[in-house]
Amino acid sequence: MRKLLKTHESYIAVILIVFSLIVGIINPKFFSIGNLFGLLKSTVVTGIFALGVLLVLISGEIDISFPAIGVVSMYITGTVFEAIDFSGPTILAFLFSGGIGVLLGLINAAVISTFRLPTLIVSLGTLSAYSGFVLTFIDTRIINRLSEPVVVYSKLAFFRRTMESGQIAELHFSFFVYLALAALTALILRYTIIGRGVYALGGDRQATKRAGFSIKKIEYFIYCYVGLLAGLAGIIHSAHVRNANPFDLVGGELNVIAATVLGGAIIGGGRGTVHGTLLGVMLITVINNSLILMGIPSYWQRFTTGFVLLIAVAIPQIGSVKSIRTPRRVRS
Repeated sequence: MRKLLKTHESYIAVILIVFSLIVGIINPKFFSIGNLFGLLKSTVVTGIFALGVLLVLISGEIDISFPAIGVVSMYITGTVFEAIDFSGPTILAFLFSGGIGVLLGLINAAVISTFRLPTLIVSLGTLSAYSGFVLTFIDTRIINRLSEPVVVYSKLAFFRRTMESGQIAELHFSFFVYLALAALTALILRYTIIGRGVYALGGDRQATKRAGFSIKKIEYFIYCYVGLLAGLAGIIHSAHVRNANPFDLVGGELNVIAATVLGGAIIGGGRGTVHGTLLGVMLITVINNSLILMGIPSYWQRFTTGFVLLIAVAIPQIGSVKSIRTPRRVRS
């Protein structure tokens, strides 16, 4: 129990609880059912993106192309399904968008693995390339008439309650999709050979190769999985806002990376957990939500997120420096 309380994730959980209590005291609306359900819904898209970023960070790299993959997947799905007036099962919309995401992730993986280029540089290029592709070769208009399956999904709630004010508070089904994807990611990282390979790759690339892991296979898996998650996040975002906007999502990379690092992932690689990422996403969401509730201008959200990211990155480094400088006691 004592060991559990000393983990990074436990500190984040305590900070989340304390911060929520402070905000709730300042503005009691924070603990209203409608706001709490809204908070959970707000974590979904950021959280699904963060699950993919987690794998990349554990492997010792940084990928910032995931919002563009989400936009391309969402917008092509919306365009195609609108053109054919699709009215089939909802799962096909998810499979189609996720499939596009996998294809784009495959392109990232091929460039990174074949030319041995830094992921940050490659993803910076593909971020612009994917976004530009949509705006140049497909369309720039906002698709307001979504296909029937996406509209049906947008109204799907696990729990719905009408408040005294007449407003409807609902816990959207997408939150449970998010939890299912988190569970899948945790199982992959903890119980599969490819998951162990991801951790090994972030620890020592040469040692990973000597241990018999195929670095190429690991890299292809990571970026295809990131693409899959980004494609799913894109179509869920489209369902949440009930349109497909080619200008959405790109620019939100900072929130996602900050949440993942805040949850315990190290930019140097080799460390990170799914439950830590879930806590980091929740904390970032609560911070942004509380600023809105307190009437603080939106540009302060980016300042606060950047400051939180700086602290999250600095704390592990400070801890490691202290451990090096502190001499061990020798028993006589």
